[in-house]
Amino acid sequence: MSKPSAPSWCRTTGTSSTWSGSGSSPRSTSSSSRNPTHIDDLGKRIVRFLNRSAGRLSRHRRGPLAGLAVLLLGLLLTGGLYSTLSPGAQADETSTSAEDVQAGRELFLVGCAFCHGQNGEGVLTQSGTQYGPPLTDVGAASVDFQVGTGRMPMAQPGQQAVRKPPVYNEDEIRQLAAYVDSLGTGPAIPDASAYSLPDDLTEEERQEAISRGGQIFLTNCTACHNFDGSGGAMPRGGFAPTLRGVEAKHIYEALLTGPQSMPSFSDGNLTPDEKRDVIAYLKTTEEKPGYAGFSLGSLGPVSEGVAAWLIGIGGLVGAAIWIAAHTTRTDRKKPTDHTRVNLPSGAPGPDQTGAAS
Repeated sequence: MSKPSAPSWCRTTGTSSTWSGSGSSPRSTSSSSRNPTHIDDLGKRIVRFLNRSAGRLSRHRRGPLAGLAVLLLGLLLTGGLYSTLSPGAQADETSTSAEDVQAGRELFLVGCAFCHGQNGEGVLTQSGTQYGPPLTDVGAASVDFQVGTGRMPMAQPGQQAVRKPPVYNEDEIRQLAAYVDSLGTGPAIPDASAYSLPDDLTEEERQEAISRGGQIFLTNCTACHNFDGSGGAMPRGGFAPTLRGVEAKHIYEALLTGPQSMPSFSDGNLTPDEKRDVIAYLKTTEEKPGYAGFSLGSLGPVSEGVAAWLIGIGGLVGAAIWIAAHTTRTDRKKPTDHTRVNLPSGAPGPDQTGAAS
């Protein structure tokens, strides 16, 4: 009776099955052609185990499903090893996130709880008006925008928040965002790929994206931010801030969250690609020189028209006042008969002149 050989489906490249004697189990030996740089020690152990298992299956002449069983066993071993090795990284991420949340809460209690409450539930005045809005569902993107642009913390509640140098550094902003994000649901901080055009776009594709962004901006944003994003006045004493010099990430976050009186643009209103195109258009307007000369700050036709009207009327009024002040009076009084006139010595007076005649 011939000795059974290992099935072809269990043989591996660079190994050969040898017999130590009659009735003994086969063992796998590595050939000298194996390159150790292509497989690590863990892989070698798995290969040897599979070869031994294949030899046992061949010796006992198991059915055709034995190969499938060995394959499944190998997959289970691989999955088990992966799950054993990977939780370390997952635990590090979880612990880091938990540390950020705890550090963010400490910062929140010191700098934010007075207006937004101890747990971000908001604060009401005695009259029932909102002193500080709740932050339970604003998300990390809103915190990154408000704190990253210096709008929060506000110098005084009730006024419109303006962009200024941030109070917190990047690590503290990340920690605050992590804590507020743990209070509820909300937009996450976007990745760089969300607000930057891909690097592999051709110049034609890039120009098309900028053109699409310009059309979207002119349709949805110029009423407040004007044609080139320079901002402008709004009703009730408010104003739309300029978008020049604002980071692309913060513009994307503003579109997502709708800070203050700005409407939010969800992905249903503006897709992520459309938001990215709008940002590309705004960044292009920052790079363009002003070929038209003095443009009154690019405030738009309405604001520029009002400014021109005021300047024109003011100039006309000033010119009229100047002319009136420097015109010679025409109603000066002329000398009368009773006005004393100094005559030269020896000249006859008026009475003498009449008597002589």
